[in-house]
Amino acid sequence: MDFIETAEALEALYDTPAEASLIKVADRLTPTYRDWIKSSRFCVLTTIGPEGTDGSPRGDDGPVILELDERHLALPDWRGNNRIDSLRNIVRDPRVSLMFMVPGSNNVVRVNGEAKLTADPDLRARFEKTGKQPRTVAVIRIHEIYSQCARAIMRSRLWSAGDESANLPSVGDMLKEMTSGAFDGASYDKEWPERAKTTMW
Repeated sequence: MDFIETAEALEALYDTPAEASLIKVADRLTPTYRDWIKSSRFCVLTTIGPEGTDGSPRGDDGPVILELDERHLALPDWRGNNRIDSLRNIVRDPRVSLMFMVPGSNNVVRVNGEAKLTADPDLRARFEKTGKQPRTVAVIRIHEIYSQCARAIMRSRLWSAGDESANLPSVGDMLKEMTSGAFDGASYDKEWPERAKTTMW
C-alpha cells in the first residue's frame, strides 16, 4: 500500500476548494455564528498533548458555551470521570478545536483556537446550577470559526435514522471485557441511571 507523504501529492488528488468553503471563515463571533453556537447544547472538544490527541463530548441543558466577548468563549468543566485528559492537555498545549452540533441541523460550526484554564470564582459562579459550579472553566480565544459542510451528517442520517442503540454493548459490558470478567458490569449498568441523576452537575 502506498501512502501519501506530501501536501503536493495530496492536493493533486482534489479539486480547487469552492468559494463558499474559503469565504466562510471568521476570526471572531459574527452575528450569525453567535446565534448558531448559542443554540448548541453539545460540542466536541479536541485537544492535543504529549501522549496524543483527545476528543471529549461536552454538553449542557442550555447553551454549552458562554460568550465572554466576540473573540473569547468560556466552556465549563462539569462533573465527569476525573480523568481530566482534555484539561491536562490544555495546560501543556493550548491548541483546541470545538465542533458544535444542534439536533436536527445537518450543519456543524467549528472553532479553532487556544484555551487557558481558570478556577476564577466569579467566572465559575456564572455557570452555577442547583447550587453547584464547575471546578474549572476553559477560556478559549477564537482563531477561526466557520460552518462545516452538511454532507457528513446527511450521509450518516445522524438525526433522521431513529434510535439504533438497542443492540449496542453497554459500558458495563466494556468494563467487564477490559477486566476479563472481574468487573461487575451488570451492576454498573443497573446503578448508572440513578447515579447520573445525582451527579449531573
